[in-house]
Amino acid sequence: MKIGSDIASVQYLRAIAAISVLCFHVSETYGLEFKVGAAGVDVFFVISGFIMWITTAGKPIGPRTFMWRRLARIVPLYWIATAATFSAAALKPQFFFNTDASVDNLIASLFFLPVIKDEVLHPVVEQGWTLSYEMFFYLIFSISLLLPEFRRLWFLITALVAASISHYLLPAGYIGVFTQPVILEFSAGVIVGYLWKQGVRLSLGASIGLMVVGILLLTSDPLSHLDRAVRWGVPAALLLSGAVFAERERAAPKLPFLHFLGDASYSIYVWHVLTGILTTALLLRVGVPHAAQPALIAAGSLAFAIICYLFIERPILRRMRPVRPQPA
Repeated sequence: MKIGSDIASVQYLRAIAAISVLCFHVSETYGLEFKVGAAGVDVFFVISGFIMWITTAGKPIGPRTFMWRRLARIVPLYWIATAATFSAAALKPQFFFNTDASVDNLIASLFFLPVIKDEVLHPVVEQGWTLSYEMFFYLIFSISLLLPEFRRLWFLITALVAASISHYLLPAGYIGVFTQPVILEFSAGVIVGYLWKQGVRLSLGASIGLMVVGILLLTSDPLSHLDRAVRWGVPAALLLSGAVFAERERAAPKLPFLHFLGDASYSIYVWHVLTGILTTALLLRVGVPHAAQPALIAAGSLAFAIICYLFIERPILRRMRPVRPQPA
């Protein structure tokens, strides 16, 4: 069975989610209307739950091995991006008016416990708040690996639901922040992953229908008055479900560049605010008209983030990859 990056539709969704968040931040800066772009985060959360399940189900992976692999995948690039952003904010604070570039927040951000303002995490890398939630999910997931597979499923769902309920009972602070209902999106991904690994099949028509409903709910925003876990989490789960079950029935079209962007999605996500600021500074220096700036900033930010993927993330991944012993 295909897992991880071998599922083309997941790669495509990763790429679309990362670029959507990038465009959301550009549009927000210029007062443009693209709120749905923020839902890329929710797509990432659902995908994370899905991938964590399908890459561990049926395999003898313990908590220590799992956490080491996750830390090796997430931490090096995030620390580099955090250090780069902190340095840039110290040199040009006028471009980072929303960034808390204190030394205390730098240290806290490196350990995924940044400062809290208005019950929201504010790491040095603005969009890095989502990685704090990822780490919280990884911690719960690593504990679940101590259990048999079926019990693991129920443990994960119960733990995440119980945590989200406790959010309304707990005082403000890190516990209250990390138990926000958005964590239920991970459980949605886990459930989809469980069904996928169980060999469940949906007809191509039904799968496409799920995708269409997910897209309509995202773009028409009829759930805008509800919590984020419902407003964007439910459509994200429908979109992922439709995509992976449709691919099970019929191979996804080969779109090499979109697949490549899926590979680069973590770099795009982690770097795009900093590369967007860099692009903005370059455009202002050459005097690009205001009306043309948003599209050029989005394109330039994406281009610089891809460069970061090619020359920073990929070399790190190569170095972190375990060396397989050569046959005698």
